[in-house]
Amino acid sequence: MRDVGDVKEGQLLWEPDERRKKGSRLAHYMDWLKKEKGLSFGHYHDLWSWSVEELEAFWESIWDYFGVQGEKGPGPYLASRRMPGARWFPGALLNYAREALCRGRDDDPALLYKSETQPLTAITYGRLKEEVAAFRKGLEELGVTAGDRVAAYLPNRPEAVVGLLAAASLGAVWSSCSPDFGTKSVLDRFGQIEPKVLLAVEAYTYNGRLHDRREVVKQLKEALPSLEALIIVGDETLSGEKIFSFEEILSRGRGADLTFYPAEFSHPLWILYSSGTTGLPKPIVQGHGGIVLEHLKALAFHNDVGPGHRFFWYTTTGWMMWNYLVGALLLGGTAILYDGSPAYPHLGVLFELAQETKMTTFGTSAPYLHGLLKEGYEPRQRYDLSALKALGSTGAPLSPEGFAYVYEKISPDIWLASISGGTDVCTAFLGGCPLLPVYPGELQCRALGAKVEAFDEEGKPVVEEVGELVLTEPLPSMPLYFWNDPDGQRYREAYFETFPGVWRHGDWVKITRRGTAIIYGRSDATIKRHGVRMGTAEFYSVVESLPWVADSLLVDLSAEEGEAALLLFLTLREGEGLTPEREEELRQKLRKELSPRHVPDRVIAAPGVPRTLNGKKMEVPVKKLFLGVPLEKAINLGSVQNPEVLAFYQELARSWQKA
Repeated sequence: MRDVGDVKEGQLLWEPDERRKKGSRLAHYMDWLKKEKGLSFGHYHDLWSWSVEELEAFWESIWDYFGVQGEKGPGPYLASRRMPGARWFPGALLNYAREALCRGRDDDPALLYKSETQPLTAITYGRLKEEVAAFRKGLEELGVTAGDRVAAYLPNRPEAVVGLLAAASLGAVWSSCSPDFGTKSVLDRFGQIEPKVLLAVEAYTYNGRLHDRREVVKQLKEALPSLEALIIVGDETLSGEKIFSFEEILSRGRGADLTFYPAEFSHPLWILYSSGTTGLPKPIVQGHGGIVLEHLKALAFHNDVGPGHRFFWYTTTGWMMWNYLVGALLLGGTAILYDGSPAYPHLGVLFELAQETKMTTFGTSAPYLHGLLKEGYEPRQRYDLSALKALGSTGAPLSPEGFAYVYEKISPDIWLASISGGTDVCTAFLGGCPLLPVYPGELQCRALGAKVEAFDEEGKPVVEEVGELVLTEPLPSMPLYFWNDPDGQRYREAYFETFPGVWRHGDWVKITRRGTAIIYGRSDATIKRHGVRMGTAEFYSVVESLPWVADSLLVDLSAEEGEAALLLFLTLREGEGLTPEREEELRQKLRKELSPRHVPDRVIAAPGVPRTLNGKKMEVPVKKLFLGVPLEKAINLGSVQNPEVLAFYQELARSWQKA
């Protein structure tokens, strides 16, 4: 990796000083447990063990510690512990929007917003409450009631936050897609949930270009018969029956009182979607209570968010990290929204945002950090990042070299929290801890309340061995159900078929003796060579460290017995070529840094790596092509970020089948 020193396994990169530990929300909670509950824990891992063994007591303590607004009910707070089917807080009444608006002072900034075309704008909690109340009233006048779906085709801008909170305050169910999704991708999602109202933009700007979405919006209006209103956000040219402007709906409710629907703990809050790479995306329904408790816990204890904290994650409204970002409001923090490319008009635009907003947590993806590393970019030399206390990474495993890059080129005294979880639960199972040290390539801890284990092939927990990432106890933010899955069959098949009564997440993980974790990629894309299973993350870390490689994709076509066929596809940097010398350099690097088993049988230059709309590499769908599955069955084209590259893989797969 360019300009980054060698980093060794188990090397201590950073640890918090006593001042930081004592000032953390987690330390305050542990003191509270001692004073209020008589519970004392000497180490984080002792606290974790209690949190996953005494689930009912732990989650009740989260409600009490944060002073959740509403009625907790008489208990029990975990009426059924089985999975699927856990019943949390059966007598509780609360509302997500009320929690999001009750902790910030009226003159504190709730949102800081910037885009490629708009300067930084602050929206206070007072103003946000007024707009949510007004929009809530406007939705009511459109006939929206509890249980109705309110959908959004919006960029990451304040109107999306207002829409979410207004819908939640009514007990309506929110669902959003980013405007870079095409018509089919949106209909694959919204067509399943039959929204009553759709918020949309007619255009958005990305990478310096204006993208016209009027035709898509027209098609959505025509193809969604359930729609009773289309609300245009921003510049408006479309007109007609049941088409309104966002400002018009706001004006209808100006001066309205802000009230909140008393939602049961399991009342639907929003619908998120799986990537849908091989079929229709799964509509994942999550509830008010589960999300409130989980996001309070995760953001306070694993991201250290609180009043005065300025929390940012680079995301779109089509990724669960947007919902997580908005969760900063639950703690009285400030959510920083950015709408635009992370590399336009220059590579440092997000660090410029960090400097301008005095950002305290910078959240991003591992591929973004790896890209900066590859360019040799040095943010600490260019920007004042003195307010920045933490950096979060997710979306893919962050390599040890990526960890080293953060400490050498961004800040030597920053808390790096690499996290891993998923849309399925809208949180992280594994992540950061302000009390623990940071080691390269390792996630600091298993999250409180998340009974994460690594299972071997026999379904037994293992330590210091790679296994299936599972949860052996329920989590409140697990899906209530999938939409239009009345008997729960799709839900059970998605998580509980492999290990009955245990959630199989689909990642490949190792839990270390010191309680950290290492993610090795998707378990359904695991490579098996000579009887040894290996994750793809290790391959990508080594391969993409080569300066002439832009991206890569690994596909294992090996049978249990017979001739091996491990294919490595490379996307080369502009102006570079795959020469025999470079291929040999790659093979030697894999042999030396990993093992001879990791050396691919074929290395193939490719025009690009197919990725989902959320940026995940599509290893399994490409593998299906090579196994003879037709393209239309192997891949849902509406879920692909760059479908133009698929023709290359389809043609190569046909040749492979004939050979």
